[in-house]
Amino acid sequence: MVLEIFRKPKYVTVRPGGAQEGEKRDIPEGLWVKCSRCNEILYNKELDKNLKVCQKCNFHFRLNARERIRMTLDEGSFKEIDTELNTANPLDFPNYLEKVTAVQETTGQNEAIVTGEGTIEGYKVVVGVMDSHFIMGSMGSVVGEKITRAVEYALVKKLPLIIFATSGGARMQEGILSLMQMAKTSAALAKYDQAGLLFISVLTDPTTGGVTASFASLGDIIIAEPGALIGFTGPRVIEQTIRQKLPEGFQRAEFMRQHGMVDMIVSRPVMKETLANVISLHI
Repeated sequence: MVLEIFRKPKYVTVRPGGAQEGEKRDIPEGLWVKCSRCNEILYNKELDKNLKVCQKCNFHFRLNARERIRMTLDEGSFKEIDTELNTANPLDFPNYLEKVTAVQETTGQNEAIVTGEGTIEGYKVVVGVMDSHFIMGSMGSVVGEKITRAVEYALVKKLPLIIFATSGGARMQEGILSLMQMAKTSAALAKYDQAGLLFISVLTDPTTGGVTASFASLGDIIIAEPGALIGFTGPRVIEQTIRQKLPEGFQRAEFMRQHGMVDMIVSRPVMKETLANVISLHI
C-alpha cells in the first residue's frame, strides 16, 4: 500500500492548450505527407522548399504543370499560348465531357498540357508541360494540337523547345483521333529538326504509352528524372505476355539510361541549371 503511493506512473497525459479530458485536438490536414518510397513522414513546407524531392531517399513526387513551370522558368517570364482550345467529344463517349469538366474544376487546368514561351536563366525557350493530374496526362486531340502548335511556334521563332512529358498514354475516350496525335506531333518535330533547332525532351514519372512512342522519344537530348517510369506498356502487362520475370528496375530511368534510351538523369534541384547549360552549348 505504501509502495503504491510512491510509485511513478508509466505515462503522463498532456492536454495541449488546456484541452479537457475526453476532448480531441484537431490537427490541420495537409501539413504532412508520407514518402511513397521510404515511408518517411515529411513536413509539406520543407518538401516544397526541396522542390518536392524527399530529403531521405531522393524520391521525386509528381508535380502539376504550374509547379513545374515555377520551378523551371525564370520568375514572371512565362507567357501561355493556345489557351482557347477546348476538348470535344467526337465519339459521343458516355460522360466524357462531364469527366473533363470535373477534372478542370479540380486541377484548375484546361487540359493535360500547358504550353508557352519563357526564359531559363535568360535564354528564351518554348515549353510544353504535361500534367499527370489531368486524366493521367492522357494525350487526346487538344493535347496533340497544343504540342504541335508549340513546335510550330518554336520553329517560327527559331527558339529551343522543351517538353516535360508525363502520361498514361492515349486518351481512350477519343479512340483513333487520339492515336493520330502520335503521327501529328512527330511530323511537326520532323520539320523542326530539319531546321536544325534544339528539342529537349524531359521524361518524368510516368511517361508511357503513345507519348513514349511519339514525341517524348524524339528529343535531340533526352533527360529523365530519377526513378521515372518510362516505357510503352507497363511491366506487369509485359510479364503476363512473355511469362517471364523482368529485371530489377525494368523501365525505370536508371535502367533506360543504362540501355541507351536516355541521355542523362537529372535531379530536380539542378534541372533548371542543366537545361540552361544544354541550351548555351547549342546557341
